[in-house]
Amino acid sequence: MKKILLLEDDEILYETLIELLEAEGFDVVHVKDGQEALDATFVSQFDLMLLDVNVPFINGFELLKELRESGNATPAIFLTALTDISSLSRGFEIGADDYIKKPFDFDELLVRIRALLKKQYNGTKAEIGDFVFDIEKEELYRNGKFIKLTPYETTITKILLKNRGNTVSKYELLDLLNEGEEMSEGALRVHINSLRKIGLPIITIRGVGYRFEKA
Repeated sequence: MKKILLLEDDEILYETLIELLEAEGFDVVHVKDGQEALDATFVSQFDLMLLDVNVPFINGFELLKELRESGNATPAIFLTALTDISSLSRGFEIGADDYIKKPFDFDELLVRIRALLKKQYNGTKAEIGDFVFDIEKEELYRNGKFIKLTPYETTITKILLKNRGNTVSKYELLDLLNEGEEMSEGALRVHINSLRKIGLPIITIRGVGYRFEKA
């Protein structure tokens, strides 16, 4: 399930968006101000961010600027009533992936969300060392040879590839993996070790989590 951070302080709009996105199968975390949004990015890893600009404490522009400077590359779409070219330019210069002006068509928003989510791996295949991960098929290959993974191993590989170069906390991994039954830290280590035996270069950041280095 894809996880979306929604930063919006208009009650009617955010209630509508939450209902719409959850009906489409997304896991939505909603916040009303920029500080809450920043805090949420420290607690959870998101697949996409929908950001209003004029919100309390930290506006959407400053929030995304801070996130990009810290290395957070999560795809982001600005949802804003600002229509001037300077605001549009600033949004993209800061690191926005898309910009949709209010009021907007909800079907158009869904199209843009899905398009960004498809591109988040920078194509249909991700490479790391001798390995190639087929994004669409969710299959791992090494030197052209198919490597069979369990569902948990596949999910871990996707998460670490998506966040290559950044550390993913063990608690975040457990949260993403615990959609069905509870997984212990010990079980997570077993899955990580299985992926290492295959040859994937997973680095342990002691007391924090795991990461792939950038290629």
